[in-house]
Parts: sequence; C-alpha cells; structure tokens
Amino acid sequence: MSTTVTSSGTDVAAPASGVSSVVLTRRRGRWVDGWNPEDAHFWVSEGRGIARRNLRWSIFAEFLGFIIWQLWSIVVVMLPAAGFELSSSQLFWLISLPSLVGATLRFPYTFMVAIFGGRNWTIISAGLLLVPATLLGIVVSNPDTPFGVLLLVAALGGVGGGNFASSMANITYFFPQKEKGWALGLNAAGGNLGTAVAQFAVPIVVTIGAGATLNIALAGWMWIPLILVAMWGAWRYMDNLSSAKADFAGSAAALREPHLWLMALLYIGTFGSFIGFASVFPKLIADQFPAFSTIQIGQAAVSLAFLGALVGSLARPYGGRLADRFGGARVTVGAFAVMALGALALVTVMPMQSFWAFLGCFLVLFAATGVGNGSTYRMIPSIFAARGIATRALPGTPAGVKVQRKAAAALGLVSAIGAYGGFLVPQVLNASQLATGGYTAAFYGFVIAYVGLMVLTVLVYVVPRRSLAGQRI
Repeated sequence: MSTTVTSSGTDVAAPASGVSSVVLTRRRGRWVDGWNPEDAHFWVSEGRGIARRNLRWSIFAEFLGFIIWQLWSIVVVMLPAAGFELSSSQLFWLISLPSLVGATLRFPYTFMVAIFGGRNWTIISAGLLLVPATLLGIVVSNPDTPFGVLLLVAALGGVGGGNFASSMANITYFFPQKEKGWALGLNAAGGNLGTAVAQFAVPIVVTIGAGATLNIALAGWMWIPLILVAMWGAWRYMDNLSSAKADFAGSAAALREPHLWLMALLYIGTFGSFIGFASVFPKLIADQFPAFSTIQIGQAAVSLAFLGALVGSLARPYGGRLADRFGGARVTVGAFAVMALGALALVTVMPMQSFWAFLGCFLVLFAATGVGNGSTYRMIPSIFAARGIATRALPGTPAGVKVQRKAAAALGLVSAIGAYGGFLVPQVLNASQLATGGYTAAFYGFVIAYVGLMVLTVLVYVVPRRSLAGQRI
C-alpha cells in the first residue's frame, strides 16, 4: 500500500504556480519515492523537517559507532589493574586493530545505504554494535582470557568505524547542495565526539562504587541500552530513499584521479593523526605519567585523556569555516605546521616530566588535527571543481555531471583511506618503543611526515597550477 503527498504553500524559488512539483510516494517499510531536496518549495514546506529528523537519529547512531570503535583505547589501560598480564606491544595491537578493521569496512559500508536503504542499514549497523559491546563485557571479566580472543573482540569493534561512511552517504541524499556542508559537518562532529565521551564516561562507570576492584565489564555493557534506543529510533523515525543509488562508476572514475590519492595522503596526516592519537592518548599518559592516568574524584576515577578527542572534534568545524574564507590548502598548510611544532615540542617536554606541559602540547596537536580535518575535507570538492574548469567540464554539462559524481565518490573514499592513520600512528609508537625503549623517535618521525605533507600541499595546491585552472584551492 502506498500514499502520495504533494507539497503546498509558497516560496520565492518555487514554480510560478506556487505549488511544488515534488510528489512523495510512501511505501511499506518507510520507503519514500520522489525525494528532491533541490525543489525549494518542497524543501521549505516539508523536506527540511524530514531531513533533520533523519539527521538527528543518524548522528546518534554514528556517535555510538565511534564509541564502540574507540572503546578499547580506554579499556586497555585498565586491563593490568584487572589482572591481565599483557605486554605493551600487545596493548598497542588492541588499540590499533579496531582502527584497521574500521577503515577497511568504510569501503563496503559506503554502498550499503543504496543496497538496503538508509533507515534499514542504520538499524542493521547499530545492531552490529551489540556484538563487540557484549563480547567485551564477557572477555574482560576473566583475566585468563587468551590474548588472541581479546584481539578478535577488539577487531570486531571496527564495525563502529564503518558506520561513519554509511551515515555520511545516507545524509548526503537528504539535503540540498547548499545545506550539505552544514549537515555533513554536524554528522561528522557528532560521531567524532563519541571518542571523547567513551574516554570520559568509561573510567567513571567502571570505578564508581567498585571499591578496590574494577567493574571493567561495564565498559561494554553500559552502551547496550543506548544501542537499542538507536535501533528503535531508526526503525521508528528514519526513512529509506529510493533515490539513493550506489555510484560504482563514479567511484571507479575517482580512483583513477591522481588528486584523490594525494588528498587521501593528506587526510591520513590530519584525520589519521586525530583518530590515532585519540586512541593512544590514554596509554601514553599511563606510560609517561602513571600518577595522572586517572584522577580520583570521590568514588569515581576520571581520565583527562578525553580532552584530546574533545578538542580535536570541536576544532573540526572551524577548519571548514577557515577553509571557506582563506582556502582549504592554506589552512591545511597552517595545520600541518602547527602539528609539526606540536610534535617537536613533545620531544622537548617529555624528558622534563611535566604532565601539564605534556597535556598542553598534545591539546595544541589535537586542535591542529581537528582544523586540518575540516580544511582537507573542504579541499576535495574545490579540487574537483577546479579540475572541471581545467578540462572544460562545466556544471550542467554531461562532463560536468561526471566530475560532480567523481567528487562525491572521492569524499567517501578519502574518508576511508584516511582512517588507516588510526592504525599507523599507534604502530609507529609501538615500533619506537620496541626499538628504543621510548617514543622520542616516533615523534621525530611525525615531525618529518608533517613537514613533508605541508610542503606537498604548498607545491600542489597553494602554488597556482594549470591543471587546476589556476584556482585557489
């Protein structure tokens, strides 16, 4: 059974008749046909409300996805106190493997919305979070659990990392071009905050009222009610759009574009650094300043590690805003410069054994990664638009449509590739500790990498190039 709804009312951008040409057809399973947010009359009268309702529940589900994805980052520092005998290298693998799995899952997750529907896939992807959350609560309850089992459960947490790609792909279909940036920015920021919330809330919940022991199993159990709420909310309030189609041809074309790979490299440097340092920050504090690993407040323990992810998440929208004003490439150059200085300052500060100086340097580094996240992501559509001008693929022409499809596909692909930094950063720190007994060599390596990426950005995107029609990126 289906029903049709025709928008009515007035709007300056509406057709001369004063009535929208959009006719929505609703089918069983909350499928919606005829969605067209570019119709100004429909958007104002009905579309915006529907889109924002879907956005709210998408943000909530993605927020929980990030929590499960980064849950082991805070759990690993509690395992020794819970009776687990694991080496530092093993702890690094428990931290980094979810990022590796999550980054890989972002590729297939990008296409799941078109296959199953945005509402349906949000229910499924949120439901999948129950598996790693439940298993974490089980395996950390027994200190004799083999490391291989812990590693498997940590890997399953990677399903939360895939949620970002499907959530962003779903929301982009709901909003008109002029509001996509705002909607996708909210969606991304809401997800990123999940890391900070997990690192703040878990130590409090597992220690409050626990006495001399840790209720570490609660680190997994505590999220199950919220996951169930997200599944119910998606089932009750979200919609499937039949207009959401998988663009395999656009993705294939984007993969053949050299600028996609250059931007993926830059995004590994910005977002990869953010998610990598966010996941490893609790362990670095525990290793370098064990007295500050948790701060006792009454019966609860609080970790200040959440401040890194919080600062980076809140800085991201400002990176996009600065990019709109000054150009994404210039802002990205500035972000990499500050990241290099922040990493270099950490090399100087760590031997001083000053926790507050260490924390301050890291917060500057996190803020720069957040700004870089926003600016590099903003560069992608600008680059493809410039490539369209350079190749005379103008908007509205068949060639221009192909360029737009490539740009849309590139956003998803770059976000997936960039997430591999969440695996690389902890493993570089792990290798440094195994080889030298400390982290100084790793941070020198990060300084060199950031300077190299800064120079690359200047040479390719700040200096005017004919291949980009001399456009400011």
